[in-house]
Amino acid sequence: MIQNSKKISIVSMFILAAGVLLQSCSLQPLAWTPPVKPELKGSIAENEWLSTTKRIDLGGWYGPEDIAADQHGNLYCGVHISRTNFKDGRILKIDTTGFVSVFCQTESWVTGLHFDRNENLIACDQKRGLISVDKDGQITILASEDENGNKFLIPNDVDIASDGMIYFSNTSSKYQFSRKNARRILLEAKADGGLYSYNPKTKQVKTLIDSSFFGNGVALSKNDDFVLMVDLTKYRILRYWLQGDKKGQTEVFIDNLPGLPNGISRRKDGSFWLGYTTRRDDLLDKMQPKPGLKKIIFAIPLWLQPKQEPFGMIMHLSENGEILKTYYDTSGKIVSEASSVEEHNGYLYLGGDLTDHIGKYKLEE
Repeated sequence: MIQNSKKISIVSMFILAAGVLLQSCSLQPLAWTPPVKPELKGSIAENEWLSTTKRIDLGGWYGPEDIAADQHGNLYCGVHISRTNFKDGRILKIDTTGFVSVFCQTESWVTGLHFDRNENLIACDQKRGLISVDKDGQITILASEDENGNKFLIPNDVDIASDGMIYFSNTSSKYQFSRKNARRILLEAKADGGLYSYNPKTKQVKTLIDSSFFGNGVALSKNDDFVLMVDLTKYRILRYWLQGDKKGQTEVFIDNLPGLPNGISRRKDGSFWLGYTTRRDDLLDKMQPKPGLKKIIFAIPLWLQPKQEPFGMIMHLSENGEILKTYYDTSGKIVSEASSVEEHNGYLYLGGDLTDHIGKYKLEE
């Protein structure tokens, strides 16, 4: 009996080792050396301003990655069914009393959301691509691939210009979304996905930035003369010029950010809110230049891999990319992450990929 147990243990260890080897071989990372992270001082000095944030419970749903408000003040967000299961989801509606209901049975996780002029909810659907959801919750697929046939496998965020043109990001045209693939994209540090426009009149998709490094949040400028896209892996935000002398050009809007930037949104005055998944991780920065180490880490089962640190962080940026103010919950107990920031009627509504609530932060007068 003891010998049989030993044989079983040896076989199990062999299977585990073989699995780890196969997983490590499936990752083909590039070496990338991050810039030395900035010291948290001046406009990015730590504080606890987000500690006064209240919570809007979502009734057992998780992952309000982005938030949109309609003209009546109702909030909408995409959610998935559990903290670790992203395969099934809904779009929720939270009315002004805090009552939560299912607005749309997407059966998939929806991330970026934005209302168009007709009050249709334009959204990024992890199974369908770029979609439109009407007032009755009926879904229309707008685009599932770019003009070259590259699939929108992880459409991420969306914004809409005053003329109705839709701008959106796609994190990957190689991998469908999963926790494992999100880490794969982060560790491989390879160009994938990009920034796109969709013309509702012609139904045409146009590639604006042909590649991203975990392309994420999208926001237009006040005058629609440029559009921003967050490059999460590279700790930066890119700017694509839509008008003026630089029309069609891409440049870095802000670089070497102190955390993993996620969602971005514009204020009425033309400045921007930037939400963060968490602060920079020294281990991740040390791993990025070492492909061999990244392969080993990726091969370890998810439950043994380093976990995302709960750390609340949002940033106010000027329309020129200057950091004006940074808000924190360094304990992560009140705001564990802020994947997006939506300002509405004097409050900031904070999203999260893994949270079971929406944060509600009262802005100072």
